[in-house]
Order: sequence, then C-alpha cells, then structure tokens
Amino acid sequence: MLNGVLCGLLAGALWGMVFVAPEFLRAFSPLEMACGRYLAYGLIAAALMSTRLPPLLRRLDRSDIMAMVKHALAGNIVYYMLLALGVKFAGVAATSLIIGVLPISVTLMGQKDHGSVPIKQLMLPLMLVAAGIACINIDVFTHDTGNGIPLDGKLFGVLCAAGALACWTWYSVDNARYLKRNPHFSSGEWSALYGVSSGVIALAIALVALIFFHADVSGAAGAASGRDWSLFWIVNAVIALGASAIGNHLWNIASRKVPLTLSGQLILFETLFALLYGFVYKQQFPRTLEIAAMLLLVAGVMWSVRIHALEDPGKAHAD
Repeated sequence: MLNGVLCGLLAGALWGMVFVAPEFLRAFSPLEMACGRYLAYGLIAAALMSTRLPPLLRRLDRSDIMAMVKHALAGNIVYYMLLALGVKFAGVAATSLIIGVLPISVTLMGQKDHGSVPIKQLMLPLMLVAAGIACINIDVFTHDTGNGIPLDGKLFGVLCAAGALACWTWYSVDNARYLKRNPHFSSGEWSALYGVSSGVIALAIALVALIFFHADVSGAAGAASGRDWSLFWIVNAVIALGASAIGNHLWNIASRKVPLTLSGQLILFETLFALLYGFVYKQQFPRTLEIAAMLLLVAGVMWSVRIHALEDPGKAHAD
C-alpha cells in the first residue's frame, strides 16, 4: 500500500501541471489544447510501446475497446476541455478548488467496492478535507481581484469545472474497477492503450474541427495574435509526457494497490500541487487561509492513510 500511496503522490505532482498549462496557452481554445495534448500523448504512447503495440492490440476484445473509448473521452479529452474552460473563465484557484472535491466524490462512489473502509470510519478525515476546501472557498471569494470576466462568464467557468469533476469522478472509479477485473493487462499496457485510443479520438476530433474552423485556425496562425505554435506544441508535449504518459501509468499502479476509498484521498495531491504551481507562476506566497487549507488537506489524507493501514480491508468489507 505504501508503494500505491507514493505512486498516487507522484501522479498528483505531475497532474498538477495541467492547471497552469492553460495560462501559458490563453491564445488557444480549450478544444485546440485538448486535441494537441492528446495527439502528443497518443504518439508518445505508441512510440513507447513500439513493436509491442501490434500484438497488444490483437488481444483487445469488444469490451476492452468500449472501455478505452469511454475512459479516453471522460478521463482525458472532455475532462481537459472542461478544465481548461474552468481555468479560462473562473481562474486556477477556483477550478482547482472544485476539482479538489474529487476525494469526497470518489470515496463516496467507491463505498461498495471490496476492500473499502466503511464511510463512518472516514468521517473525521473527510471533515478535515471539507474544512480545507471551505478555507480555499472563503479565500477565493474574499480576495477576488477581478479579471475582466463578467459574472455570467465566471459562473460558466464554475459549471465547466463542476463538469470536469463529474467526468473524472466517473473515470477514476470505473478505471480502477476495470483494472482490478482485468489483470491480464499490466498497468503500463493499459496506460499505453489508453494513450493510443486518446490520440486516435483527438485526431478524429481535430480533423472534423479543422473542416469547420479552417479559416479561423489558418488566419490566426498567420496573424500576429500571440498564438505561438512552437510554445503550443512544447507545452502540450511536456503535459502529454509528464501528466498523461507517466502520470497515468503511476495512477494505474496506485489504483491496483490501494482501495477506492483511499485512492480518492490521494487525488488531493493533484490539488495541492496545482495550488503550489499556481503560486510559483504568479510569484506570490500563499495567504493565511490558503496555508490553512493545504495543512487541513494533508492532515485529512494522512489520517485516511493511517486508517486504511490499521484496518483489515477484508474484515471491513465483511462487516
């Protein structure tokens, strides 16, 4: 379980990068960012598998393909588009706050799974998590300096972030269950297949979008509009390699080694690192409430880890 926790922490550190990536690519649409990231992810995944990919593809059955398509859409493309829209309209802090509810949503959805600790034993750690999220909430709305976006735009950003939360909650639970039901795929193999399927779907979406928005893309590419395509591909390549290829592989390992009730808590590391990267990007120190929120979130996760370490999962499920 310790290895699973460590892999979850490292995955969170890599995933936290996706919250600041849209800040570097504000001249590009969320659809362009999602397609660029997952095209790069698909190419990297295919390159890493190399000659092992063809025989791996031959092992797939209809249920595997359906699972890959659903997971690629919910956990990658649609999720990232909604997250990028949330960052654009509501900001990094508000979006990371909403995505920070993932530990609670995943924990509640995973309650019926084998090895899950009863929710009543997790109430106190979850209360710390909720208190940490409340602190971030209070800080966001008491230090709202405004960014020129009207109220309805900010509400739209919040709704997009909530949609991203729903997508990733479902993906996280369904992916963990699928991996445990299908041990014939290693974590690395499933991550590679997941990446290739995401790349194929992103390519299809990009081709369709290019047909309808070709003039906009070509016109913006040739104009002095701040759309730096070199930066676009560099940022997407870094995110694809770090957050997608390596981060997803680490998360697949964690998903197999820890119960869903604990993996839900580990997602908090993504929120913490997103906040950290945001502070570095803005070149500012966290405020008092932000520090309190991080301490509460870490305390809640560590308490949950201890409960899982002391609890007999089989007995907990039987009881």
